Amino acid sequence: MRYNGVPIKTGTNILIYAYGLTDPINSEITYHGTRRGTRIIPLRSYGQPPSEDKFHNMEYFDLQLNNYIIPSDDTTYHCKIYKTPTKYLTKRHAIAYKILIDNENLDVVHHLLVHECDPSFEFNDTNLPHGLCDHITDQIEPCASRISTGWAVGGDHIVEFAEEAGYPVGIHSPNKYFMIQMHYDNPKRLSNRRDNSGIRYYLGNQLRQHDLGYLSFGTVSNLLGIIIPPKIDRFIIDSYCPSQATKNIPQSGLTILSAFPHTHVQGFSIWTKLIRNKTAINYLFNAESYNFNYQFENRLAKRVQIYPGDEFATRCIYNTMNKDNVTLGGEKTSEEMCLHFFTYYPRMDGDLSSCYRMNSYQSLQEKINASAPFNYLIAKQWLLDRKWTKESAKEWQTYLDIVPRTAVFAKGNNWEGEPLDPLATYKDFEPIVCQKSITNIAATLIYQNTFLIIFLFKYVI
Repeated sequence: MRYNGVPIKTGTNILIYAYGLTDPINSEITYHGTRRGTRIIPLRSYGQPPSEDKFHNMEYFDLQLNNYIIPSDDTTYHCKIYKTPTKYLTKRHAIAYKILIDNENLDVVHHLLVHECDPSFEFNDTNLPHGLCDHITDQIEPCASRISTGWAVGGDHIVEFAEEAGYPVGIHSPNKYFMIQMHYDNPKRLSNRRDNSGIRYYLGNQLRQHDLGYLSFGTVSNLLGIIIPPKIDRFIIDSYCPSQATKNIPQSGLTILSAFPHTHVQGFSIWTKLIRNKTAINYLFNAESYNFNYQFENRLAKRVQIYPGDEFATRCIYNTMNKDNVTLGGEKTSEEMCLHFFTYYPRMDGDLSSCYRMNSYQSLQEKINASAPFNYLIAKQWLLDRKWTKESAKEWQTYLDIVPRTAVFAKGNNWEGEPLDPLATYKDFEPIVCQKSITNIAATLIYQNTFLIIFLFKYVI
């Protein structure tokens, strides 16, 4: 998309605006006064959330913490299993959701993720698991592989689904149990905070045409997926989801509706491309301009169809010029992720939900030059202790580009793997280059380094 020949990049844009009270076409332009402001928003993909008043007469249910005491640790991941209210015996469609975050805790709630649990698994409803995620991994394992919706810092609190699709909930739906993972980022180690965060699902009166589902692409969130040297202005991590993962997509295809890109602080760009017959067809979504502090669900302006055998390439780009030590994949805000979530219909139950890159641990073991069996903690410490130079950082980019890797993908509640050829390529499409320049126009749009400024009048804000 262009404005007077200048491209408006996809992803998050910083907007400075001002406006008057009269149309300046046939009148003198007047000073805007205090009618001005700033907004950080994805101009090309903003979902424009409706007012909550739209849903005030609808049924809803909440999955919500109850005065949880936030630990004073710098990073906390808390997981809790919830059961859909038993009064919903038949399948219902949620048509929208609202993220519930206590205002006084907005400074420490980093993100909230909703996981779907294996519908064949029965929890003890009188003692549903909850606690620090790392402490209850076995108990929450049936909910680990399927991420549905979420919220992260800066995002909208209300999201409405496309009118032809609804999110299935109910005791006899695919989603009987949910898990909510809360990430608290508490660098000041504040104490005595109680939290009631969660999610509210608004239910439609009738079922819609399609069930809504979720797909995610990227890398595993540990050092087998992400290792980024310090003092690098552009470090690339690519992942690939092969046709083996998508072979069971219906012949009629799936319709992609929205995208939610996610990295941590060092990430500044993320995209996923649709690859068909080893040729890039289109972006699923291109967050060319990504801002960690403003993470939105992006409504696709033009929906994308995907079919059996399609493949997907995801790229995350990072800048670590402000870091003195290596950045590893992980859950802490100081660590990194590379995840790209999508909503689609019709939903595939028991099939593909996630597809991630995982690097060979044997190759990393060779780098460490250790004779003992691979030990994750030893490898992590070796990376943290390593002294990085410009030359070694450049070498590490080359190493990650060619290291043996596997695509791991979740089908239902099971994980499968497919070795990937790191040297395999696909035919890419040509990038769009805007060459038109603009000068001396009444309304000038300037875009540079993800910074968008709109001067609507001749007076500088």
